[in-house]
Amino acid sequence: MTETTQTQPLQPPQPTPPHDPFAAYKPRSPEFRLAADALRGLRQDLFHDAFAYRPLHRRSVDGPLTRRLPGRTREYAAWTPHAVITAAALLALFAATVDGGFGLLLGALAVIPILLTMARPVGAFWLSMAATPFALPFGDSWGEWPWLPGSFVCHLTVLTVVAVRTRPRTAAWMWALTAAYGISAETLFGSGHYSTNSGPMLVVSALVLLAVTVWHIRRDAEQEVTAQQTVTAHERSRRTLLEERTTIARELHDVVAHHMSVVAIQAEAAPYRVENPPPELERAFVTIRENAVAALTELRRVLGVVRAEDYEAPDAPQPTLADLDALLANVRDAGLGVDKTVTGAVRELPQGVELSAYRIVQEALSNTLRHAPGASARVEIGYVLGGLGLRIVNDPPPAPALVKPSPGAGHGITGMRERVSMLNGEMTAGATDEGGYEVTVFLPVPVVSEGDA
Repeated sequence: MTETTQTQPLQPPQPTPPHDPFAAYKPRSPEFRLAADALRGLRQDLFHDAFAYRPLHRRSVDGPLTRRLPGRTREYAAWTPHAVITAAALLALFAATVDGGFGLLLGALAVIPILLTMARPVGAFWLSMAATPFALPFGDSWGEWPWLPGSFVCHLTVLTVVAVRTRPRTAAWMWALTAAYGISAETLFGSGHYSTNSGPMLVVSALVLLAVTVWHIRRDAEQEVTAQQTVTAHERSRRTLLEERTTIARELHDVVAHHMSVVAIQAEAAPYRVENPPPELERAFVTIRENAVAALTELRRVLGVVRAEDYEAPDAPQPTLADLDALLANVRDAGLGVDKTVTGAVRELPQGVELSAYRIVQEALSNTLRHAPGASARVEIGYVLGGLGLRIVNDPPPAPALVKPSPGAGHGITGMRERVSMLNGEMTAGATDEGGYEVTVFLPVPVVSEGDA
């Protein structure tokens, strides 16, 4: 008999989870969690990129004291931190050479870690820890254990500088390792020595690191308060600006709404003041009243929201390109001959594009009525694959113009450009070769694929 073996289908390789050095110490209680967090903090502060290059930058000279110094002295004041560290290195060198023995070697072991704090602060701490026991056999002050005079000054300086350049948690870890070294050295090898100086080292370093920690906390608090004050001042300025704009908008609403209401009432009552008015005059007054009422409605929709916090906007929908024929009919009644041409496949566009296109055509035709009375205009709308194209062009006004042009404030073109920029479109506006004016706009519309629909 032959045995048949069933082969299992090959499984795709599973991704290897990232290695977690503390996976074996998953916290099962708050104590385990604290211990794991402490080990992670130790690894991050003192082991990860311990010898990374972190140069000591020059001091800012914008302080209240350095600002008053003369030019050359002010430039030198920027190097004050480097000068202080160098002076501490010279002090450690003096303490190491006074000890006797191998003075040059002891001086180098005391100076190099201090100078290294200006470039690699955490690495300088480890170098000072390594140099301290290495210097012991070469010194004569065997009564001082486990720090020789030069090593004492060196390590205390390194602790201070590194604590200033890092953060309080790093200072706590350095002090803990220093205490572990001192206690271990005294317990294992300190019986044959006259005196030990681990106590003074730990007390002095604790006081210094405590002062540095307080300085860190105060500096962070000042920075936070300064940032908060900056944000508060910015918000206060912004709120003041909004309040001023709100006041202006309210005044504009009150003034314009009042006058537009008067225009609508007078236009409605004007035909009754004339006996047997012609039909053309009646239609003109009806058109004036409708335009005034429409303008009043638009004004209340835009500016009415600043009247009160509980203002409710009208439920009427915003105009779109489907309402363009009514706009053109209204303009024709005002005396402007305008033609419309549509190319491409007409489709529904996003509401913002529809509204902006309608407002651009409305503003361009209003400019034609205002600046070129009696001229004719053309509105061209092109539906293309990537968006919507608009072209509004008017002919020059007739030479013997019956109506004089009305100068405007110049905000019409600016408003159109703002609408186009908001939609990431393109716009050109300028005079034509025939003496008219042309506005060309392209509004991009993202193409929606079948998968996105």
